[in-house]
Parts: sequence; C-alpha cells; structure tokens
Amino acid sequence: MARTEYYDDPQAPEPNSLVVAASAVVTDDQGRILLQRRRDNDLWALPGGGMDMSDSLPGTAVREVKEETGYDVEITGLVGTYTDPRHVIAYSDGEVRRQFNVCFRARIVGGSLAVSEESTEVRFVATAEIASLPMHHTQRLRIQHYLENRSSPYLG
Repeated sequence: MARTEYYDDPQAPEPNSLVVAASAVVTDDQGRILLQRRRDNDLWALPGGGMDMSDSLPGTAVREVKEETGYDVEITGLVGTYTDPRHVIAYSDGEVRRQFNVCFRARIVGGSLAVSEESTEVRFVATAEIASLPMHHTQRLRIQHYLENRSSPYLG
C-alpha cells in the first residue's frame, strides 16, 4: 500500500481517521540512530507505528521497533509529542490520517538487525549522514529534538 505525506498543503485530502502512534529513537554504542527506509513511500524514518487496543504507548514503541528492525528495546525516556494538524498522511486504500505520535528514547536489550516487510533497508546512521537522506521533515524534527538532548520533552 502506498503512502503520501502532506504538510501544510491546501491540496491535501481531508483526514478521515485519527491514529495514536509511537516511535522511538534507538542508538548504538557509537551514537548512530536506527532508521528504516519505508517500503510504502521510500523515505527514511524512525521505527514506529499505530497503537493497538491492547497496547500502551511505550509498549507500542517496543513492539514496532521489534517488528520493523528485529531489535528488542526498553524505553528510557521521552523525546516528545507530535500532533501537528498540518501533517496529513494519505494511503492508497483511501485512509487519510491525522497522526498523534509520541516519540520515545530507547536502548537495545536484545534481538538482531532484520529488515521487515514494511522496509527495504534498516541500519544505524551517523548523525552527520541524516541530512543527506530522503526523509519527511516531521521525522527530522523528532531526530533534531533528540539530538538537542532537551531537559524536558517537546510538546507539539
């Protein structure tokens, strides 16, 4: 299923769903950030996805990291909340979502790197390389807030 992301675009379709989601910034011992290249839009992104009815938000982040990267993680903190109504995601099946995303900090506690059916590539990326990757600016914002090492989470 294809996905198109819109931001502050008057031509964007009207949302027909609101999805609660979680993502995570996971780093290795060299400070590189774990990213996936999404199959649905060919853009790089943090691992993450929608919350199931039986999940907590931290549990969603843990599950999504495992599903999308193969790693088991534990949540260590909060990067921020991302609820900008100007960000709209349209899917080829007709769903047009507004997403409420909570981005966590996490560390690896097990597992091994694996590419899922949702991605074409998964790897740790040096922070200096991130600017050159094709990525939606909402993902860059989360990474920027993580790298700022804020004393309190971003609330937006």
